[in-house]
Amino acid sequence: MTSKNWMNKRGFSIRGRLRKMMKCICSGEQLRVDEIIPSSESLATRDYSASGYSSRAGDNERKPDTSNIEEAESSLRESGFLNYEEARALLGRLEYQKGNIEAALHVFEGIDIAAVTPKMKLSIARRCELHRRRSQSEAIPPMSMHAVSLLIEAIFLKAKSLQALGRFGEAAQSCKVILDTVESALPEGLPENFAADCKLLETLNKAVELLPELWKLAGSPQEAILSYRQALLHNWNLDMETATKIEKEFAIFLLYSGSDASPPNLRSQMEGSFVPRNNIEEAILLLMILLRKFVLKRIAWDPSIIDHLSFALSVSGELRTLAHQVELLLPGIMERKERFSTLALCYHGEGEDMVALNLLRNLLNNRDNPDCILELLLASKICGENVDCTDEGTDYAHKALCKLQGRCKQMASVANCLLGVSLSAKSRSSPSDYDRILRQYEALEALETAERTMIDRDPNVVFHLSLENAEQRKLDAALHYARQLLKIEAGSSVKGWILLARILSAQKQFEDAECVINAAMDQTGKWDQGELLRTKAKLQIAQGRLKNAIETYTHLLAVLQVRNKNFRVGKQLLKNRANHHRRLEMETWHDLANVYTSLSQWRDAEVCLSKSKAIGSHSASRWHSTGLLYEAKGLHKEALKSFGKALDVEPSHVPSLISTATVLRKLSDQSLPAVRSFLTDALRIDRTNPSAWYNLGLVCKAEMGASAVEATECFEAAAFLQETAPVEPFR
Repeated sequence: MTSKNWMNKRGFSIRGRLRKMMKCICSGEQLRVDEIIPSSESLATRDYSASGYSSRAGDNERKPDTSNIEEAESSLRESGFLNYEEARALLGRLEYQKGNIEAALHVFEGIDIAAVTPKMKLSIARRCELHRRRSQSEAIPPMSMHAVSLLIEAIFLKAKSLQALGRFGEAAQSCKVILDTVESALPEGLPENFAADCKLLETLNKAVELLPELWKLAGSPQEAILSYRQALLHNWNLDMETATKIEKEFAIFLLYSGSDASPPNLRSQMEGSFVPRNNIEEAILLLMILLRKFVLKRIAWDPSIIDHLSFALSVSGELRTLAHQVELLLPGIMERKERFSTLALCYHGEGEDMVALNLLRNLLNNRDNPDCILELLLASKICGENVDCTDEGTDYAHKALCKLQGRCKQMASVANCLLGVSLSAKSRSSPSDYDRILRQYEALEALETAERTMIDRDPNVVFHLSLENAEQRKLDAALHYARQLLKIEAGSSVKGWILLARILSAQKQFEDAECVINAAMDQTGKWDQGELLRTKAKLQIAQGRLKNAIETYTHLLAVLQVRNKNFRVGKQLLKNRANHHRRLEMETWHDLANVYTSLSQWRDAEVCLSKSKAIGSHSASRWHSTGLLYEAKGLHKEALKSFGKALDVEPSHVPSLISTATVLRKLSDQSLPAVRSFLTDALRIDRTNPSAWYNLGLVCKAEMGASAVEATECFEAAAFLQETAPVEPFR
């Protein structure tokens, strides 16, 4: 019977055809083409759209699309008969299209997938071989491509049916069969124009996209990661939209799923190519690929890409890389305000505060940006940390408060806190006592306002309130807020514990302070115990337990050296944290050298200083410790040279200013004006230093014609400050 005559027979109803097909399926016999009497509702339908099908059983109003009968029935025309599996595939598709999910699944489960899979593999492999060699001399594939397409579609619809019924694990296993079959048949990937004449490629693309989602629904994150990698590393001839969607969803899953992915096992790669070692690196790689696609105008702009990339690069400490990526974007892609704010945050995080501040100035000076509250707060924060910009910081905080009137109270609390921080910094550089006291009063008032107006307890506000009270020697109030801070943070912050210990040490409660440090160490990881151990050693020195202090410093150095080894073998830490640990190690060697100097163990002190020099040769603190060692040996001129070198490195180094004045006074009474100058400079920088006040009193007492009242005032100030001096500065 010719195809033309067969296609012209459309007179019988679909009922008789389905009856014969069901009889065929029940008996397991093959149904011949000439026994099938097609009608206007042919079982072989056009390409389906899974998203358009109803997943509700009993939805009989939807009709299958019959506009391309010839294409769907081509497998029947080629083989001359419809075998058992193909009949079930057609009938299952019809039931799925009608919304009879359970009935469709029942039909699909009758297909012996294990039996047809080897035939499908062989057919796909031979079909591609025929295309590649353009020869018909090879062995004929056991199945036509239309039959392969029909069966793969049936397996895919089976997975969709299982998904609709909530059986996600079985659905994923079913969908995985499709990808494994095609991948084993074509290990080098799909050739161009593969199965262009049937919908096999479309079904494959949908299966590739569906499989990771099924594994996620099944609660198998590792399998989801493997399926995402299979989708991206194997050549499936995915269209750009599908590939982009998979890359983005995989990056999001890696960032936020909470599961650790093992590094990908790449079968072939170029020498020296980058292989991600963890979730963050793999997500960054995917997002950078998406960003590159946009730059090359292959995809449309998606603002969420830069959002996810910002998060990934921030948590990995690569803020400079993020800034570089933002700078590469063409103008107009990101709004000017968002662009400048993001860059300012990046450079601030990298420690380049002046670059960040200049970006914010550029933005805030533009009248086209009236609502820049967050940018004003960031600018105020940066200025509050820079002694030269305190006036500017207070101005930004005042502007933010004006814009926040009648609006968010929590943000107004933050603005008041930043105002207090800027005023406090300004008070420390005030030339007159009146101006200093006024700024201290205003700073405390702003911080108290921030504490009263905050809706949620903000630990940063409470910390600065405690710190400001401590610096003004209002120790009872400082202790009250420090204890509040520990309750708010549940003891999770090292700086809260250290502040409490310093306040207790200022009250000369050294044993209680040491107990606080011990409690903090019990709740802190070993890599975060550096500052705690250093404070503990200083508490032990204050109690005269120098041998215990040496043991504590030795323990601290051992912790830092182990951490450094772990860091060198690839434990990625934030750059500023790594620099902080280097500074801590160097200062610890200086502290230990000073202890050995006080014990007259010159050789041990020299070894400590040599260790410090190996870490960083330019250190004011190291030159000061060297000068103390010379001074202890009685070598005052050498000590004076060392103190001078310390001031060359850091002109505002207060201990070196005081030590220089002390040595000069010992060398000659003729140098009292120079001694007074050094001490005055030290007090200009640190008004609460008792040693500076004491030595200034000695100078006033020794000077001819100096007022005895002035000397008395200096001694009284020194005595008061010494009584309330912590073992290390509050700030």
